[in-house]
Amino acid sequence: MSQRVSYYEVAADGMNIMMEMEKYTKMTAIDRKLRELIKIRVSQINGCAYCLNMHSADARKIGETEQRIYCVSAWQECDFYTKAEKVALELAEHVTLIPTKRVPDELYKRVREHYDEKQYVDLILIINQINSWNRISISMGNRATEK
Repeated sequence: MSQRVSYYEVAADGMNIMMEMEKYTKMTAIDRKLRELIKIRVSQINGCAYCLNMHSADARKIGETEQRIYCVSAWQECDFYTKAEKVALELAEHVTLIPTKRVPDELYKRVREHYDEKQYVDLILIINQINSWNRISISMGNRATEK
C-alpha cells in the first residue's frame, strides 16, 4: 500500500510544527549518536519499519557502528553502551510504554546522575518526537523501501 494521505500537503501547518520540533531536538546538547539510538529503540518498540530504516541509515551516516545499531534492542546485556546511554535508553522505553511502565522516581534519579535538568527535558522531547513520528508514519501507511 502506498502512503494513504499526502499529510505534508493536507496539514502543512501541523507538519511545519513537527518539523520545527525536529529542528529543536537536533540543537540540543544530547549526543547525535544517542539521539539516533533512541529513535531506533523507540521505533523498534512501536514497530515502525519506516522510521527504523531511516534512523538506522542516519546513525550509520554519523559514524555509529553496526554492532551498536543491531544490539540496541538488547542494550541491557551489552558492555559497549555507556551508563549514560543505557539510562537514556531505559527512559525511552519507559516513556514509550508509559501506560504500563511509567517513569518512576528511581529512574528519574538515575537519569539525573548523567543529565542535567535541561537535558532531561530534552531527552523527553526527543523521545516524544520519535513516538509522534512513529504514530504518524504507521497511521499514514508509510513503508520502508530499499534504497
